[in-house]
Amino acid sequence: MEALDLHCQFILDEYREVLPTLEQLKEKVLQTLREALDRNGLIVTAVEGRVKTEESLAGKLALKGAKYATLSDITDLVGARIVTFYTDDVDRIASMAEQLFEIDWDNSVDKRMLHQLDSFGYNSLHYICRVPGFDFRFELQLRTTLQHAWAAINHDTGYKSGIEIPREYMRRMNRLAGLLEMADDEFSRIRTEITDYRRRVQKLVQNGKLDDVLLDGDTFRSYLQAKPLETLNKRIAAINQAEIMETSLIRYLRVLKALQCNTLGDVSRLIKKYEEDAYLLARHQLGNTDLDIVSSAVGLQNICIVCILSSGGGKIGLERLFDALNGHNPHNAELAELTYQQAMNLPFLKNLNYGTKTD
Repeated sequence: MEALDLHCQFILDEYREVLPTLEQLKEKVLQTLREALDRNGLIVTAVEGRVKTEESLAGKLALKGAKYATLSDITDLVGARIVTFYTDDVDRIASMAEQLFEIDWDNSVDKRMLHQLDSFGYNSLHYICRVPGFDFRFELQLRTTLQHAWAAINHDTGYKSGIEIPREYMRRMNRLAGLLEMADDEFSRIRTEITDYRRRVQKLVQNGKLDDVLLDGDTFRSYLQAKPLETLNKRIAAINQAEIMETSLIRYLRVLKALQCNTLGDVSRLIKKYEEDAYLLARHQLGNTDLDIVSSAVGLQNICIVCILSSGGGKIGLERLFDALNGHNPHNAELAELTYQQAMNLPFLKNLNYGTKTD
């Protein structure tokens, strides 16, 4: 590196003096950004920050030191970067940053507007910002994960190699840049469409059009928000004046599908058909106990038990149920036997002729 002139040396000396202040600015910026992301419920890949090293600053001054009157004229002494999952999150976070910091619009640049063929990885949004109480500005970069990965790879294969890249290699790199840009856009589009789908499902559930909604993880969660098992669970808890401990019912999705529930309408009909027998089963299970806490899964579990027994599944069917819910273990056979014995005297089971199906 060539020797710096006196003017640049003064700037470098000033840098050394204010380095602790620059570190404080970096920490303040990162803290402010992380807190704002949390408040706004925005999940990102990374929030990073750095203070320009003395070596890097010296290199910059050697190239274009004459354009800087003082150290404060250099806008990237402190840098922060937020890497997002989706392209539309870049704009959301940009709007957030505009509320948090004073933006130097003259020196900020939205490189996404340049639309250069080979510029995918550099399509970041770059804001030059100021934090109240600090004399120095900082640079905030916003980009997606794919843009960030491309910039790092392109920097490694191109800029850092120190040689001109042959045209054929550049052509292949540019093709990849186009594919990554398409992937970035498609990820955002898919997320938007999934959000729209969930809204449509919620509307169908609210309007009671359950037969129009296929049963899957998202739709089942939406259905459970309407608390279709609340009345049954409260009746069961009242047997022992017990409290209800809330637990996730998502593991029953696989069981319900095995019971031929293909839509939310099928699930609703299953509950209505077997809820009374499920309650009677709970009376046999809890009546001679002093349990004062029951799981919010008790109603649905008993409905599944009654359905299996009513369909002739017997103890083998119950063991498969408990395997599905609890994982394979020897205790499930014992639990199936106990549950079957508890259900033996219930009206729905007395009227069935199981034969060998119960064995």
